[in-house]
Amino acid sequence: MNARVRGILRSAMPSRRRFAPAVLSGFGTAASSIALLAASAWLIARAAEQPLVMYLSVAVVGVRAFALSRGVFRYLERLTSHDAALHRLAGVRSDLVRELVPLAPDGLARSRRGGLLSSVVDDVDELQNLPLRVVLPLTTAALTSLAAVIFTAFVSWPAALVLLGCLVAAFGLAVAVGWAAGARAERSIAPLRAGVADAVHDLLTNLDVLTAYGAVDAAAERVHRADAALRRAAVRRGGAQGLTSGAVSVLAGVASLVALLVATPAVTGGSLSGPGLAVVVLLPMAVFEVFGPVPLALASWRQVRAAAERIAEAVPEAVPDGLPHDEPAPTDEAPALGAGIELSGIRAHWPARSDTDADAGRLDDVDLRVGPGERVLVTGPSGAGKTTLAHVLTRLLDYEGSYRIGGREAREISGDDLRRTVGLIEQVPYLFDESVRQNLLFARESATDEELWAVLDRVGLADWARERGGLEAAVGDRGGLVSGGQAQRLALARAILRDFPVLVLDEPTAGVDPAASDALLRDLLGAVDRDRAVVLVSHVEVPEGLVDRAVRLENGRVAAG
Repeated sequence: MNARVRGILRSAMPSRRRFAPAVLSGFGTAASSIALLAASAWLIARAAEQPLVMYLSVAVVGVRAFALSRGVFRYLERLTSHDAALHRLAGVRSDLVRELVPLAPDGLARSRRGGLLSSVVDDVDELQNLPLRVVLPLTTAALTSLAAVIFTAFVSWPAALVLLGCLVAAFGLAVAVGWAAGARAERSIAPLRAGVADAVHDLLTNLDVLTAYGAVDAAAERVHRADAALRRAAVRRGGAQGLTSGAVSVLAGVASLVALLVATPAVTGGSLSGPGLAVVVLLPMAVFEVFGPVPLALASWRQVRAAAERIAEAVPEAVPDGLPHDEPAPTDEAPALGAGIELSGIRAHWPARSDTDADAGRLDDVDLRVGPGERVLVTGPSGAGKTTLAHVLTRLLDYEGSYRIGGREAREISGDDLRRTVGLIEQVPYLFDESVRQNLLFARESATDEELWAVLDRVGLADWARERGGLEAAVGDRGGLVSGGQAQRLALARAILRDFPVLVLDEPTAGVDPAASDALLRDLLGAVDRDRAVVLVSHVEVPEGLVDRAVRLENGRVAAG
């Protein structure tokens, strides 16, 4: 287990001060259960000897007290343990989000959505089981078992040795059987769960395309196969847990039987009373009832550790090379554009997972200058570094060399602040599953309906919006109810509302019919004020007169001429 995984597990544990009441309450619950059975056994056996009632009154009061205290402690245990675990879980979630923010979007671009969702949601939720289902039951069982063995030793030391030996054997059996039968299933469940999430996500998000090409049945079959594999792994895990619990139950009966055999000579010898014999014979049943959650706790430990390992793999401890790091704190102020932006000797690359990835879209010694109001076309073949340049301009990727905006080095500006000046419209703009109004207000919450209609008119969507029901028209999950061109226009409307001095358009016609791409480019650039600088990234020809000049990238460099 590496340091990163240990750190994640430590972060999931509540503080000792906050978790101590849960441990004490758990011990109180278990001790009350054992004491209740011991007092009941002694009371029944002693009553059979028909003594005076006064000799039974203390035991009667004890039975009632232990029955009440068990319920009270049980309630306190649930209350304090869940309060501590859920309070810590909220902190783990917020810490994880803070670690993810510097990675998004380019540090997560190669992650499968289902796998990442499984790590961020399911695996983080699994961490709450560390205090609740691992530490608490194991600690409670250890403390209670030790106390029970010590108590039994005062009554009959041979019976105490039997109880201790059976508890040790049960723990060893739980560890051995659990690891042998359930460890492989535990490791496979989370990847299989992520596979199900991926398959369902692909089916639902691409349903229109799958329907058009008659591939819905094949995608549904993929979901069925992934679900069947997950179900088989879950059954194997459940079988291992059941086998372990059954073996521990058998040992509970063995402990009582052997305790009877070793304690009986003491009764015949007069050193142990009949009620005492009843206590040492029945006490192992109560102790093993408390010990019963131990196999489940060990299984939960394997699940929690596997979840921590997956989180460590999905969310690296350090920001990968290629992404901005050690940025200044945001000031919530947009840097002035001044004389424009100037790039000199820029080198940049995407976060790489392999040597092949490291060379894809790399920039190498790129110079570029864009003045206020200037419109520059960046063109070139696929893989030349056009999108890399767009992400460097918006500080989503780190760089070597010099990138100055308004005379200030971009490294000295928070990425959040810089993106108040330089805005990006991606190839596939993200649209929320909300109305047109909410997707626009995301850019400027204070915008009035008149301003929203005005910006829709500028990007050519006013008539379309009125036909769809106005500003309350739905756009669907990730813009599923709009075309690629309409999504680009909505994204441009947001950018206009945000009032970026510099706007970077990354392949705005990528999802548009070639016959309509020229008209879309004219509309998009025509909607942008002439005093706004525009960097248009495109691999297709641009109609004459839309840009002031063109720059061509080849193999990560600016091509001559």
